[in-house]
Amino acid sequence: MKIAIISLIIVIGIFIFVIESVRRGILETKYSIIWILTCLGIGILSANSSLINKIADVLNVYYAPSILFLFGMLFLIIVVFDLTRRISKMNQQLVTLTQEYAILKQKYEEKGQHQQ
Repeated sequence: MKIAIISLIIVIGIFIFVIESVRRGILETKYSIIWILTCLGIGILSANSSLINKIADVLNVYYAPSILFLFGMLFLIIVVFDLTRRISKMNQQLVTLTQEYAILKQKYEEKGQHQQ
């Protein structure tokens, strides 16, 4: 189960990095929660080989530690989807803001021409 030990070390490193990023203000708390929960989940799986073996038996997985990578990939898919959703929302807000700015700029210029 060397892969589980390596995974646990990596998870602890990521956990420390996330906590330090929040402490320094690089990462907002609301975004760190999903990372912290994932670190805890994968950390529990890494530290508890019997739990990994039970999950592997249920899913008919031959090499039990590969379950960690399965959960890691599922997490990454969720994060990518969430980021894509946020980018789409921000893009819509940017289009709206740009349109409102153009309208206000046009009104301002029209006012300036009428006063002259």
